[in-house]
Amino acid sequence: MTDVPPQSLVDDAIFQFTLGEHEDALGLIAQALALAPDLASAWHAKAEIHFDRRDLDEALLAAEKALALHEDVHVHTSLSRIWMERGDKERAEHHGARARILGWKEQLSDSAESD
Repeated sequence: MTDVPPQSLVDDAIFQFTLGEHEDALGLIAQALALAPDLASAWHAKAEIHFDRRDLDEALLAAEKALALHEDVHVHTSLSRIWMERGDKERAEHHGARARILGWKEQLSDSAESD
């Protein structure tokens, strides 16, 4: 398909997204996922693009896939935003709390490494 590494396609997609080129960004994400279906960053980027387009069902599916592949602060934050927008405050708060906990764990880990 292409000699470009999948993560480079995701990076290019994020750039296109920042320019407001949603369709181009989604096309690049599709290419990345065709090469690496388990690339969490591609699924997370896809979730953010769909969220920006107000396509909450697609955003939720992509964010849940990203979370299944890799739990991190940013994915939980995205899920919190998606669920809040969908009107489910309980799920939004769950993911917001999970993001805070993971953030604290990262801070503690960074602090321990620097000591």
